Amino acid sequence: MTACCSPSRNEGTGTSASAPALVSAAPADQPVSTEAIRSTAKLVQLAGGEFTMGDNNAVGYPGDGEEQADVTVAPFSIGATSVTNAEFAEFVTATGHLTDAQRYGWSFVFAGLLPDDFSETRGVAGAEWWRQVFGATWKTPEGPHSDVGDREHHPVVHVSYSDSLAFAQWCGARLPTEAEWEFAARGGTTTIWPWGDEREPDGDHRMNVFQGTFPHSNTAADGWNATCPVDTYMPNVFGMYNMVGNVWEWTADAFSVSARHLRADSDSPVLLKGGSFLCHDSYCRRYRPAARMGSAADSSSSNMGLRLAG
Repeated sequence: MTACCSPSRNEGTGTSASAPALVSAAPADQPVSTEAIRSTAKLVQLAGGEFTMGDNNAVGYPGDGEEQADVTVAPFSIGATSVTNAEFAEFVTATGHLTDAQRYGWSFVFAGLLPDDFSETRGVAGAEWWRQVFGATWKTPEGPHSDVGDREHHPVVHVSYSDSLAFAQWCGARLPTEAEWEFAARGGTTTIWPWGDEREPDGDHRMNVFQGTFPHSNTAADGWNATCPVDTYMPNVFGMYNMVGNVWEWTADAFSVSARHLRADSDSPVLLKGGSFLCHDSYCRRYRPAARMGSAADSSSSNMGLRLAG
């Protein structure tokens, strides 16, 4: 896993703790009825089919296991957007769920989101822009001085794989497989991004990624310094919003560079897709449908979220 994209909880800070118990994911080959899913989940039914996932081009990361492969996806449903703070709050109110970040007492926050007078914190070795912030949780994303009061429609962040499973199961849903996620993100295209091979056609911003000089100066030329509302920018032809940039999204698959379609568990790195608002050409081009990243199941940060499937 590359810390520049999103750090693992046991990476760099020297802090360690035993992981809370994980709940089981719904088997990916047993999709639930969309009628069973609560009103918080807005799923789009897709017919599935054969497509080429991965990327053999120079812009890819062969060491991440991106090599192309022809894959057939069965019909499934997937969220048009990432799960929002408002949706996650409904879940917490109903269940009393404590996230891994709350149980550990801290989570990773991008340093550029902290005020200048923020107290000294430990960082990830080699990626010091990731800071260990005590009190950083889904409802206090930058620490105790912050809240999500004006970010109800932004994606929930600081949620781990186990938190994502718990939310999905409460909804009567599940997490998408990597193949399902990439099929939905591509929208039938074979280009680098869902809209073509040019990142900003005619200067038009199509996603929320880091603008300027990473990690010190974000010009927010795309309109956002951190996360943006989940339905910002144009959807692809399948009606999917923000599947590249904004936040990384957990999947039901384990991360492996040598094999795909392995189901995740608490002992394996879990695969995330989509990149985030921190992606920048100078160090990371994982904000493409083909791109992938792995992280420990109990990790959380200010750029990790989720999207449901059924």
